[in-house]
Amino acid sequence: MHVFHESTAGIEIPCRFTWPFHYVPHRLCRMAATQIMSYIARRKEWHEELQSGKMFGVLVVKDHRGNLGFLAAFSGNLAGKNFHDYFVPPIYDALQPNDFFRRGEAVISAINRQIEQLQTSDELKSAEQLVKQLLEEAQVALNEMKTMMAHRKRLRDERRANGEDENSLTAESQYDKAEFHRKKIKYKNDIAEAQSAVDRIVGEITRLKNERKQRSSQLQMALFSQYRLWNANGKITDLCDIFASTPQQVPPAGTGECAAPKLLQYAYQNGLQPIAMAEFWWGDSPKGEVRRHGNFYPSCMGKCYPTLLYMMQGLDVEVDPASVRTWLVPEILWEDEYMVIVNKPAGMLSVDGKTEVESVERWAKKMYPDASGPMIVHRLDQSTSGILVVSKDKDTHKQLQALFAGHRVKKRYVALLDGVLSREKGEITLPLKPDYEHRPQQIVADDGKSALTRYEVIAVEAGSTRVNFYPVTGRTHQLRVHAAHHEGLNLPIKGDELYGTPDNRLYLHADYIEFVHPFTGEIVVINCPAEF
Repeated sequence: MHVFHESTAGIEIPCRFTWPFHYVPHRLCRMAATQIMSYIARRKEWHEELQSGKMFGVLVVKDHRGNLGFLAAFSGNLAGKNFHDYFVPPIYDALQPNDFFRRGEAVISAINRQIEQLQTSDELKSAEQLVKQLLEEAQVALNEMKTMMAHRKRLRDERRANGEDENSLTAESQYDKAEFHRKKIKYKNDIAEAQSAVDRIVGEITRLKNERKQRSSQLQMALFSQYRLWNANGKITDLCDIFASTPQQVPPAGTGECAAPKLLQYAYQNGLQPIAMAEFWWGDSPKGEVRRHGNFYPSCMGKCYPTLLYMMQGLDVEVDPASVRTWLVPEILWEDEYMVIVNKPAGMLSVDGKTEVESVERWAKKMYPDASGPMIVHRLDQSTSGILVVSKDKDTHKQLQALFAGHRVKKRYVALLDGVLSREKGEITLPLKPDYEHRPQQIVADDGKSALTRYEVIAVEAGSTRVNFYPVTGRTHQLRVHAAHHEGLNLPIKGDELYGTPDNRLYLHADYIEFVHPFTGEIVVINCPAEF
């Protein structure tokens, strides 16, 4: 437990523990993180490794005397070790030299070497080459025989026309066919014999791969059973039990190694009261992801969501701020018998989620109880405000979706970027796909879906840049990632809790839409200026 270098007098202690998946870091967490960063900066021997990026965590705690302090942790290992004096220890040390996990890894590594040796062996190459050679020889030889047989048939037809004995001609024909059949069978047998040598080696490779998969799965589950996690109620269970009731059922690799679970585990085991928690990134951004040095980020969903939900049992935890905005109501901007166009408030869902939180979809169903078919034509992120088109019947929904799919709807968004952009206009083409461990975040990936955004700078004001975005495609978080990623604008949208720095809102607003009405033929133009 570390003491604060700065005085904490007068700082209000949070009455509830942090909801780690959507939060603004408490002042105490920021102070603690500053101290941790200062310590990391002094450890010169770590600089090269940390430059590639690592997540660190801070947990503000009170001891049994009521003294305030903080704990520090890192995700994964650091400098090839799990133990460093300044940071809390791992929940389980899988790096012990004689640990069962190390021994199991050694067996799997030996299997990997066997597989590689077989895959690159001269025996396999020779056997595959012989099969290839025999296939080519058979094709050439049998084709030549077919050509010869066709020629001999033409000669027999001429002899038959000249009155030659039919019996002798038939015998010759049968002989040719029998010879062709014998040669075909011989090649087939030779190829099968050569292929059997290939199959024997490939079969051994397949067996080893199956053994590797089975051993790896068993080893992972055995490892996860060693992670005996505490919660604030004093209960203890392992990762296997925690994930058994989740959709994935099995913990992802690396579960239990993130900073947040390490911090809570140490606090519980040492009688410390958790007050507030935060995680920050140090170093360069990973390829495809958006991580900024010194920025705070929510805990990951894939590994930490089930884990932390269990570990926080017994704590008075903040309610997820994204799930309590039930007072939000869309503003009707334009309406006719076919559709209604609204201004969705920031923080309101476009469609119903897993909770009972109010959404535009739910609001629309209550407002228009006689509406038929799906109503939401397109979506805005929960954090994004602005224009949303809602249909009142199934046919209108179909026609409007066709307009969006055919890129026949002009859309514009206005955003405040967190910094000054030197370029006046341009376009961004970065393909996107989901980051499954950090849902709902997206990453840039070559195998992602194509995404195109055009932009222009409107003004620079107080260190921020106001831009207009014109999305040609409509991928999830497209504008947010294209703005924040270093291959995009390299400036996150102000208030972006996922790709930038959290604020009281995300400064992104859909302010303009234009399309031809699918039934009246009139041009519908809606302007909805941003309130920032």
